[in-house]
Amino acid sequence: MARPIQIDAQWDDGAHVWIATSRDAPGLVVEAESWQSMIDEVRAILPDLLELNEGARTDVSLTFRAETHLALAAG
Repeated sequence: MARPIQIDAQWDDGAHVWIATSRDAPGLVVEAESWQSMIDEVRAILPDLLELNEGARTDVSLTFRAETHLALAAG
């Protein structure tokens, strides 16, 4: 069975990038200009990061959770 890993993604409006981190994968920090690029980058580096942290490769199941904060002016 694949190990579940939750990826938390936030849009940084000032930098215009998605930032991805995970409590399930310490050390994971990814910045990308698009949602798909962020997913691709996480998929590319996560196996090596997990191997460095845990000493072995394992099957994982990724869940991405997105968060965006908006300010609305009273109208």
